[in-house]
Amino acid sequence: MQKFCLECGEKIFGRVDKKFCSDYCRNAYHNSRNKDRKNLVRNINNLLRKNYRILEEFNPNEKTTISKTKLLARGFNFEYFTSIYTTKNGKVYYFLYDQGYLPLDNGIYALVKRN
Repeated sequence: MQKFCLECGEKIFGRVDKKFCSDYCRNAYHNSRNKDRKNLVRNINNLLRKNYRILEEFNPNEKTTISKTKLLARGFNFEYFTSIYTTKNGKVYYFLYDQGYLPLDNGIYALVKRN
C-alpha cells in the first residue's frame, strides 16, 4: 500500500509508519496546524508574559510594595492575570503564575511570589 505525505502529497518511501516525506513537510504541517487563526491566544499570552516580566522585575526578593503609577508606566495591564486567591480575611490576590499582587490603600500594591 502506497502512502502519501500529509503536507505535500508526494509518495513516501521508508518506514511503514512514516507520515511525511521530509523534515520540512513535517514542520510545515505542524506549524500550520498550531497557528492561531485570529492571533487571540498569542496576543493574550504576550500580555501575560509582559505582565509577568514586570512583576518579576519589581519583585526580585519575593515580597515588596510598589505604586500603581510605576506599574502602569512600565505597561502593566491589570485586566490580565492567570488566577485569583482570596484569603480567609477576604484579601484578594491576583496572580500571574507564581508572581502576584495585592491592592492596598492609596494606589499601592504589595507584590508577592508564591512558592
